[in-house]
Amino acid sequence: MAILQVRHLEKHFGATRVLNDISFELEQGQALAIIGSSGSGKTTLLRCLNFLETPNRGQIIVHGEPLFDADDPATQRESEVRKKRLRFGLVFQSFHLFPQYTALENVTLAVRLLAQERPDFKRNRREILDKVQAEGRELLAKMGLSDRENHYPHQLSGGQQQRVAIARALALRPDILCFDEPTSALDPELTGEVLKVIRSLAEQRTTMIIVTHEMAFARDVADQVIFMDGGLIVEQGPARRVIEHPEQERTRQFLARYDRG
Repeated sequence: MAILQVRHLEKHFGATRVLNDISFELEQGQALAIIGSSGSGKTTLLRCLNFLETPNRGQIIVHGEPLFDADDPATQRESEVRKKRLRFGLVFQSFHLFPQYTALENVTLAVRLLAQERPDFKRNRREILDKVQAEGRELLAKMGLSDRENHYPHQLSGGQQQRVAIARALALRPDILCFDEPTSALDPELTGEVLKVIRSLAEQRTTMIIVTHEMAFARDVADQVIFMDGGLIVEQGPARRVIEHPEQERTRQFLARYDRG
């Protein structure tokens, strides 16, 4: 069974239909790249999956469990939103790090807050927090940032800040890790270090959805590609086939414009 099933998802802003009948599935351990022009609905789709936006229609199902069903009010209770967000880690275009916290504190903050809700927290406080710190350091090490754990965001390059943001998303152990154009705020020389981290996560079979404008990266790293245009999925399929041999004229036109870049 697919880890994620999105069925007939729609999102409207007033009279504007930003997502129109979006349906796809994602298998455990797959990387899905979503490509398309600005305004095609890519970011809105990620925000719906992360419950930062509420769809007007459709279903979002994870591991066979309906997390959202527009026809079932029980899946839309505000009290459940935070819990549902934990299923999807989201790495934004901008880093959104807390400037007053170090890299390690940024990575562990949400986990520490959640730990305080555990019934055994007061009894095992030191042990629990030590484990959180250790896991945070391990994630920073995987990002190549062991020597930056006590640095504040203003002391880090853009690439380093984005790697801290990736570690922070992974710290919550989401079912699916989502990236919203993670290199768009970076200078070209820093883009490679972030893509290298995402490539490594794909090799480890981390389940991911990546909104990206890096076509070569999507072709080489993603298992599947979705091309969106005007709030619609125009084409989807194996990454190399969609990018190198698209079947739809709109996909070919987009990729041709991108190549002329």
